[in-house]
Amino acid sequence: MSGYSLFLLKDMLKELGEDSTKNIVSSFLCPMNPDVENFLHFKAIEFERRGYATTYLVYASYKQNPELAGYFSLAQKQFTIADKSVRAKSKTGKTQGLSKALLKKIAKFGTHDKKLGIHTIPAPLIGQLGKNYAVNGGRLITGDELLKIACDKVWEFQRLFSGRVVYLECEDKPKLIDFYSENGFVEFGKRYLDPDENDVDGDYLVQMLKDLKAFYEKS
Repeated sequence: MSGYSLFLLKDMLKELGEDSTKNIVSSFLCPMNPDVENFLHFKAIEFERRGYATTYLVYASYKQNPELAGYFSLAQKQFTIADKSVRAKSKTGKTQGLSKALLKKIAKFGTHDKKLGIHTIPAPLIGQLGKNYAVNGGRLITGDELLKIACDKVWEFQRLFSGRVVYLECEDKPKLIDFYSENGFVEFGKRYLDPDENDVDGDYLVQMLKDLKAFYEKS
């Protein structure tokens, strides 16, 4: 997407050193989502070192200066989908779940336990995604643009190697679900929180995925 520049956090660490990098990321503010802010401030650098996740910093020009507009982190994980995961109507009347056709397509990339009726599929996880509200009130980039940049990056890798989908996990809040749904993600399950995940409302996260192959090859 034009107008934005991406920088790998690991490259910034190598070129500028840890102190300067920490000073840069500490300027990131996201009052609407403290977990997103805390990750960049306190966890992203350690996750880079351990190989748990790769963080991309997204910059935009503001008053002729490059400013941190937002960031996202990617990690290679795996998720599970039950054979019975098919489309169904929710209480609000919205269609939820995967179609049988999509489940069949993505199942080819994983393994299937016939006894349990569960597919296990490796895929990139968008672990964190957030705008920086410290500059121009968060208006340097929209949420839609930031999410598209993250998906573009995943698809770039998948075109070179393999894969079809990207997934994420979010709190069960209508505003979040609607945002991701409007950007082509569909719900496929829930993941109950680990004991150390105590900074999330509720006891589970909603899992959503997007069929990147269908989206990019169609567009």
